[in-house]
Amino acid sequence: MTNRRASFLGSVAEIDAPSWNALAGHHQPFLRHEFLLALEESGCTTPRNGWTPEHLVLKNAEGRLIGAMPLFRKGHSRGEFVFDFSWANAYAQHGLNYYPKLLSAVPFTPVRGVRLLVEPVEAAATRSALIEAACDRARTQRLSSCHVLFPSDDNVESLNQAGLILRQDCQFHWYNRGYESFDAFLATFTAEKRKKAKRERRRVAEAGIEFDTRLGGEVDDTLWSILYEFYADTFYRHGHDPYLNLDFFKRIGACMPDRLMLKVAHLRSHPIAVAIFFRGEDALFGRYWGAGGNYHSLHFETCYYQGIEYCIEHKLARFEPGTQGEHKVPRGFVPTLVSSAHFIRDQRFAAAIRDFAAREEQGVRHYAASVEEHVPYHRTPDEELRV
Repeated sequence: MTNRRASFLGSVAEIDAPSWNALAGHHQPFLRHEFLLALEESGCTTPRNGWTPEHLVLKNAEGRLIGAMPLFRKGHSRGEFVFDFSWANAYAQHGLNYYPKLLSAVPFTPVRGVRLLVEPVEAAATRSALIEAACDRARTQRLSSCHVLFPSDDNVESLNQAGLILRQDCQFHWYNRGYESFDAFLATFTAEKRKKAKRERRRVAEAGIEFDTRLGGEVDDTLWSILYEFYADTFYRHGHDPYLNLDFFKRIGACMPDRLMLKVAHLRSHPIAVAIFFRGEDALFGRYWGAGGNYHSLHFETCYYQGIEYCIEHKLARFEPGTQGEHKVPRGFVPTLVSSAHFIRDQRFAAAIRDFAAREEQGVRHYAASVEEHVPYHRTPDEELRV
């Protein structure tokens, strides 16, 4: 078995981009060296705002990178989308500190993906070594916990085998069934749901609103300034500062121009709204939205229908529009279970959290099954019998 040496980086800049990206691959943009570096250099993930990079890397005896794990020391739980605030409160009630904690995730991005980046050779052993090193880091630093959010299925299996507590949640994703057009997609709806979707789209068109598709490299500084205000206003109206700053989006537009995609809504040639997407090899990821006014059905059109139409046109297999939101179901999104994994250093809390997660999973699965009964698609006779 290959000798492995673990170390922790204060910045992804401490490892060369080709070595990191050879492990991260091209499937998604979020684990690419460029993406993580843009977060750091723009000031979005810094110790000052509670995201201290401690990326884990494994090297073999010759000093070659064979494994990596995006890792942060967190001083809070914001921007994660897996909610553990009640766990932090329980620690506080017992006079203990829940923060700081370790977190393996893509900041501000609730998208499933690989968190244990490894070479194909001895992949299982390298995954185990990454998990062991991350948990040991929490132990030796006397941190409360280490969390892995939205890992891929193979990573979930490795994390489960290592004894971490698994937790489940439900998102709503759209799947491309080989649709030739948006109308072909709507043809799979029941008549009532199809009529509603067409009415929503018609309201936007009749208001004179048109859409422009821009890749990141096609947005100039003037347009970025306008669109960023739309994005930021969505956060301000909910009482929060934006997670990402304008510098981050400009950096991504420059270094990953074909991975950032924007749908810009125009009224009489003036931008009035934007949906910000990231594109993977086979999937579209909806992340942020904002508008300069209140327009009927514009949110559904910009964030959902425009994204679905883009996936059909570009033959992408899947569209993940973000977390939560049962309002996505009538527009063609279906419940999809996602996981997270948690190492809790204190064994008393670990036992309580493991019990909580098991009970929570039953509720999540029941919820997903109940929502599945309300998807807009026609049911086959076999499906009707299963319900």
